Amino acid sequence: MRIAIGADHAGFPLNERIIAELGRLGHDLIDFGTHYPKVVDDYPDYAKSVGEAVQTGTADIGILVCGSGVGAAVAANKMLRIRAAACSDTYSAHQSREHDDCNILCLGARVIGEALALEIVRAFIQARFTGEERHLRRLAKIAAIEEDAIATGLNRDR
Repeated sequence: MRIAIGADHAGFPLNERIIAELGRLGHDLIDFGTHYPKVVDDYPDYAKSVGEAVQTGTADIGILVCGSGVGAAVAANKMLRIRAAACSDTYSAHQSREHDDCNILCLGARVIGEALALEIVRAFIQARFTGEERHLRRLAKIAAIEEDAIATGLNRDR
């Protein structure tokens, strides 16, 4: 699987461990950094880079790591066709893929430990969208919300 990954300074140490694990598992990685953990940076920049890689098909899925995972998810979810989930347990990680067809996993380095983070990553990357009618129906409704916001000009972020 081709995975785009990025982290801000708060997520750097955990991100490095995730990169090592994904490499060990044989995944092809697109690493957007940060590579300078002592430089204060901003998670929306990494969310944009990872999100664009997923949007264009350069990556199959993405992973973002920041302090809480929430900020990165908020930023990534501003992008069309991105469904980012901030997860702190394995159930949410696999269900976000199976039911919601999420394409970006967001983790909080200040919220979860390394062992749990790696379990969550494995659960997310191993899960697949079920394609069940009820999930397709719900995703169509989400897409309609996006389209309505664009058409009415209410979505100023796009």
